[in-house]
Amino acid sequence: MKAIVCTKYGPPEILHLKEVDKPSPKDNEVLIKIYAATVTMGDCEIRSLKFSGLLKFLMRLGIGFRGPRKRFSILGQELAGRIESIGKDVKHFKKDDQVFATTGFHFGAYAEYICLSEKETIVIKPKNITYEEAAVVPVGGLEALHFLKKADIQIGQTILIRGASGSIGTYAIQLAKYYGAEVTGVGNSKSLEMMKSIGADKVIDYTKEDFTKSGETYDIIFDIIGKSTFSNYIGSLNKNGIYLLANPKISLINREKRTAKRSDKRYISGNMDTTKERIEQLNFLKELIEARKLKSVIDRRYPLEQTAEAHKYVEKGEKTGNIVITVVHI
Repeated sequence: MKAIVCTKYGPPEILHLKEVDKPSPKDNEVLIKIYAATVTMGDCEIRSLKFSGLLKFLMRLGIGFRGPRKRFSILGQELAGRIESIGKDVKHFKKDDQVFATTGFHFGAYAEYICLSEKETIVIKPKNITYEEAAVVPVGGLEALHFLKKADIQIGQTILIRGASGSIGTYAIQLAKYYGAEVTGVGNSKSLEMMKSIGADKVIDYTKEDFTKSGETYDIIFDIIGKSTFSNYIGSLNKNGIYLLANPKISLINREKRTAKRSDKRYISGNMDTTKERIEQLNFLKELIEARKLKSVIDRRYPLEQTAEAHKYVEKGEKTGNIVITVVHI
């Protein structure tokens, strides 16, 4: 089968299209023919190993010191496709089921086929969307839902989402509106209309306006970008306000928690949901999609052989929505 292989850490050019062995499912696995995958900023960070301090060491320890070990050499963490065959002990899926899934740190989505345990985060695809639209849901949708649930978002609350035009942010806007919040989205100038179209009540162009200096305050600030600190935003939170951080720096976590303890604000970071919880949440997102209360925003599509180009585009930080890798053209 064809796959995009990464044997060392570095720039997008290290990603190469190769012929590799097609996997065979074990007794508890399903073999999925992949129709679409995605490129997220997280994929780019893993490929380049752009982490600092302890996290960089832990990533090398887990994935490989000089480059990804063979079993991690095909990157990509979310996909949609059709089950081609199943192992003899599989109970919850059957041949030809259309599914969408996240592989987590097993990776493997930049390929024509993948084997996953039926106990992984795999769910039957929503009936009313394409494989491409389904592929972009598992990572961004689950991350957005996780943090909004952690904040216990309520009707009438105000939330500002920093990084609202990306993979997580586009779902965060829609989910926050679903829960009845008033949403302010922060993005670049070309994303403003898109953010409004999916439900943002107000939008801010970060290239022209610093929301921390506007005097506006919010019940929740959801920081998806993670390039600033809690202390920079604490003045923009209401009393008992909550700061959600999707991409925390390990070196700053303790300092951020100390800052929170000295104030009347809360700091929440990290994602510790179990696989069972993630399956339940992905089924919930599926229900919202089928009820037409949630939709996928796709910026660009690239064929599998142009995955390196997709990584280059994502690293520019200019995307509005999600980037799809089309593995099978329908």
